[in-house]
Amino acid sequence: MHGANYRVGNGQPYTRKKYIKGKPQIKIAKFFGGKRDGDYDYCVQLCSSQKMQIRHMAIESARLAANKAIETVTGETGYYSTLRVYPHILLRENKMISTAGADRLSEGMRGAFGKAVSLAARINIGQVIMEAHVKKEHLEIAKKALHGASVKLPCTPTIKVIPLKTAA
Repeated sequence: MHGANYRVGNGQPYTRKKYIKGKPQIKIAKFFGGKRDGDYDYCVQLCSSQKMQIRHMAIESARLAANKAIETVTGETGYYSTLRVYPHILLRENKMISTAGADRLSEGMRGAFGKAVSLAARINIGQVIMEAHVKKEHLEIAKKALHGASVKLPCTPTIKVIPLKTAA
């Protein structure tokens, strides 16, 4: 099933993993990257422009793209990035058979609860998906990196730049 089918979050989110056998594993490897306690000047944020669901594969893909782009220029200790969303909503699918003779084998909508296939995070308008803390000289690189990460997401997010230090 394609990710576009799960883009709109209709109804109540299903999060009770306790009752599901064979639940999908989260694909996100790390939620933090770089050096946490650095002396950074700016925080560049990737903010959602619409209300939707983002699957965990898309979040991980965006994280990898942004971290790799920033890390090649600044090194491992020249930035700090954080994922600010956690995919905890279970996505289910009632798979239908579409081959010859499927009418004899398929159950149709009888017991159509569905099997857990993936995880997703519900995002509201203006919610921060990801952020990167960088020094002044790496600000443009961080903006480009987060723009490259936004291509991997199903929506078109906005990029905000927040200064961490006040000009004195």
